[in-house]
Amino acid sequence: MPPKLLQCFLPSSPPRMMELIHQKQKEREEREKRETIEREKQRRKQGQELLLIRQKLQEDEMKKLAEERRREKMEEKLAKQRVREKIERDKAERAKKFGCSSATQASPLTDQMEPMLISSPSQELPVKREYDQCKIQVRLLDGTSLTHTFKAKEQLAAVRLYVELNRKDGGEDPFHLLTSFPRRVFTEEDMEKPLQELGLVPSAVLIVAKKGNS
Repeated sequence: MPPKLLQCFLPSSPPRMMELIHQKQKEREEREKRETIEREKQRRKQGQELLLIRQKLQEDEMKKLAEERRREKMEEKLAKQRVREKIERDKAERAKKFGCSSATQASPLTDQMEPMLISSPSQELPVKREYDQCKIQVRLLDGTSLTHTFKAKEQLAAVRLYVELNRKDGGEDPFHLLTSFPRRVFTEEDMEKPLQELGLVPSAVLIVAKKGNS
């Protein structure tokens, strides 16, 4: 057998083998690096999508509360209007039946009865509830949240102190508290006001934002 042909069947030299090993190792490291980068991209994308979902749920909750309050006010207004209309009809019927003079004499009595009818439970007026507690959910910078029940007369500063003592998102810088719907950034002056005065009763969602980023 010719020497050149014989050389083709001999094992590769050690340097050549080491070169192949290093090349395979390098290819594997590059592949693992690409996979790591891709996993990180997917993780961040999923985190952003989750944050958007949470924000959407909180906004929907605030819109629902606002709609309920608006509906309660409208129902109360309509109920009072129905009572007034009934009183006016009674006056007109009385005047028609007994004459203007009799209607005039009956008028003071009807006027006295009007507030009683308006406040009468039989008119099915919605009762405006007085809440003594307030459930506050606070969304932190990392997307997690804290939930606690406060007294309705407690100041907003109590909520800020609770966040400072219980937050686990690693934030230590000064922060604002705000609502997203309707959007409102609470000031230092607001911190001295009770929760019920700020319209946060019976429940509300507050958002933590770094000062300067709100």
